[in-house]
Amino acid sequence: MNSRLPVIAITLGDPSGIGPEIIVQTLQNWEFPAIPLVVGDRKVLSQAEEVTKTSINWQKFTESISSPGPYLLDCSNVDLSSFRWGEISSQSGQSSFEYIQTAIQLALKEQVDAVVTAPISKEALHLAAVPYIGHTEIFKELTKSSVALTMFQIDQLRVFFLTRHLSLLEAVKEVKKEKVYKFLLEMNQYLNSIGLFSAKIAVAALNPHGGENGLLGQEEIKEINPAIEKSRKLGMNVMGIYPADSVFWFARQGRFDAVLSLYHDQGHIATKCMDFYGTVSITLGLPFIRTSPDHGTAFDIAGQGKANHRSMVESCRWAVEYAFAYQDFIKRTSGKKEIDSD
Repeated sequence: MNSRLPVIAITLGDPSGIGPEIIVQTLQNWEFPAIPLVVGDRKVLSQAEEVTKTSINWQKFTESISSPGPYLLDCSNVDLSSFRWGEISSQSGQSSFEYIQTAIQLALKEQVDAVVTAPISKEALHLAAVPYIGHTEIFKELTKSSVALTMFQIDQLRVFFLTRHLSLLEAVKEVKKEKVYKFLLEMNQYLNSIGLFSAKIAVAALNPHGGENGLLGQEEIKEINPAIEKSRKLGMNVMGIYPADSVFWFARQGRFDAVLSLYHDQGHIATKCMDFYGTVSITLGLPFIRTSPDHGTAFDIAGQGKANHRSMVESCRWAVEYAFAYQDFIKRTSGKKEIDSD
């Protein structure tokens, strides 16, 4: 067991969004056994403190951690003369990218143990000519990772996604037994990486009522069940198929450790309807754990002190919870990401 406190890097996100506000609100009532290090812009954070009526006793980060913090690595990359809350701009896009780059460098040098990211704007990144569409793509490329797997978490409910940013028609075409089988292997491995061994994995059905033995679709019979059976032969604790209208609820009650959602909205709708501000996005497969609130920049309320910071609190909670277990997993596997599917 690690005797020191983990150091958690928190990126500012798009400075024109609600990231600065939800960060200072989280730090004002920091409750975790960890040392927070914010990567951002001091001037913007000062404005965020004003609008949220908070006051943070920042410690300057000098590559030496000697107090509980919170620490600030001031990138000083926002020109306040052209800065506006709630405004999509190339300046904010570039700044948000630089915060992420810096946090990744710190993590790769093992100066921090996990990274929490505040929301960014894909449009602002585009205006800044950043060659990535979002967080996952940036982290995967800059860490040279072969896998960047998304897991949603609410309390003890964990949800993985077989497909994400595809049309529904294309997502259904991707539900093939070999793909489902390989993904179940990945799920099992990355549940191990956060300390969940022999995890109970439930598989959500694609069709209503699990297909009703073929009356409402053949995918469960032809593609999903064969994948489940194959994974069980390896000793994996995979269960299902369960109708999607109930499996997420039962998992949150503790019946399962994780659920495989077969397409984007199947899992997103379930988690966000259960607890919108409690949903956290966790990226697995990187050399370190990365968590993020599962909401956007909320430009419409930025700078007004109205933002709900609970998802940022929960993101920090799970970063702290998983940081050391995930590090140990990476060291045990020498950073190996490929899955043997034979």
